[in-house]
Amino acid sequence: MEELEAALETGGAAAAELAVSALLQDGGRVVPCPNCASPVIGRYCAQCGQPTETHRRSVVHLVQDFVKDIASFDSRILRTTRALLFRPGELALAFRQGRTQRYVPAVRLYLFVSLIFFLTLSATHIAIVQFVPVVTPEKIFVENGKVYAIAPGEEKIRVPAVLNDGRQHFAVSADTALFFAREGTVHPSMTAAARADIDNRLAYAQAHADDSRAAWISAQARRTAKDLATNPAALNGALTAWIPRALFLLLPLFALLLAAFYWRSRRRFYFVDHLVFSLGFHAFAFALLLVAAGLAQILPGEMVAWATLAALGAYLVLAMRRFYAQSWAWTGVKFLSVAALYTVFCVFPAMIGIFLASIFYG
Repeated sequence: MEELEAALETGGAAAAELAVSALLQDGGRVVPCPNCASPVIGRYCAQCGQPTETHRRSVVHLVQDFVKDIASFDSRILRTTRALLFRPGELALAFRQGRTQRYVPAVRLYLFVSLIFFLTLSATHIAIVQFVPVVTPEKIFVENGKVYAIAPGEEKIRVPAVLNDGRQHFAVSADTALFFAREGTVHPSMTAAARADIDNRLAYAQAHADDSRAAWISAQARRTAKDLATNPAALNGALTAWIPRALFLLLPLFALLLAAFYWRSRRRFYFVDHLVFSLGFHAFAFALLLVAAGLAQILPGEMVAWATLAALGAYLVLAMRRFYAQSWAWTGVKFLSVAALYTVFCVFPAMIGIFLASIFYG
C-alpha cells in the first residue's frame, strides 16, 4: 500500500511538471499561488483552491463575491434546516453517502442550535425549570423519650430533640416543578417563620456534622434552600452551565448504544456514522425544546411536555428507519431498547448529576 501511494505521488508530481513544461513552451506563464506559493497553472491553485484573480481593484467584484457567498451560505442553512426538521436521518445519511457539501457539518450544526437555544432562553428570561417550595406545618411530639415530627398526610420522622421547643415547625419540599416558565412569574408563598425554621434546621445539621465534608454539604443545602425560598429559578443559571457539559458525555454514549444494537452492520456503519446520527438527533432535540419553550407560554406545560416527548420518540424512530434502512419491526424493537436504556442509564443519572452539581458547585 505504501509503495502504491508513493507511486501515485510520484506520478502526480511528474504530471504536474509536464503540464508546467507544456504551458511554458506555449508561451504561458506560471505564477506562484499568493496563498501557499505552489505553482498555479489555471485560474485556481490545485493545492489550496485560491483563485488567481482576487479582484483587488474592483469594488463591483467584491460586492458580487459577497452576495454570492451570502446566497450560498443561506441556501446551505435552509437545506440543513429543512433536512433537520422534516427529514429525520437525512443529515447522517448524507454524511455516510459523502454528500457533505449540501449541509452544515454535524458538529457545527449541534453547537449552533444549542447555542441558539440557550441564548433565546436567556434573552426571553425563560427558566428551564423552577422549583416552588411547598411548606407544610409539622406537629412535634415525644414518643418513648424520642422526638418526632409529622406533617398532615405524611409518616412521622425522628428529628433532633432541640426542635421540641414549643415553636411551629414546617416540612419543606420542592414537589412542584415548572418547566419553561418565565422568571418572576412564580412567587413562593413561604412565611418568615418557615424560612427561619429552615435556617435553624440546616444550621443545626451543619453544626452537628461528623466531619468537614458533611458540614460543607449542609452549608450548600442551606444556601440552596434559602435561595429557592425567595427565587424558584435560583438554579437556572447553574443548570444552563452544567447541561452542555453533560451532553458532551451523553452524545458519544448514545452513539455507543446505537453501535451496540447495530453491531452486525459494523462493516457498513462506523462509529463516526453513529456519532453523526447522535449529533443530528440531539440538535433536533434542542430545536424542538426551543419550540416547546414558546408553546409553554400559551399552553399548559404538562401538555407541552408530553407532546415534546412524543415528537422526540416519533422523530427518533423515523430517523433510525431512514438511516439504518431496516424493517419497521426491527427498527421498532431497537428504538424501544435504545430509548429505554438511554433514558434509564444515561439521561436520568445525568439529570441527577446536573442537579447535584448545580446545588453544590453552583
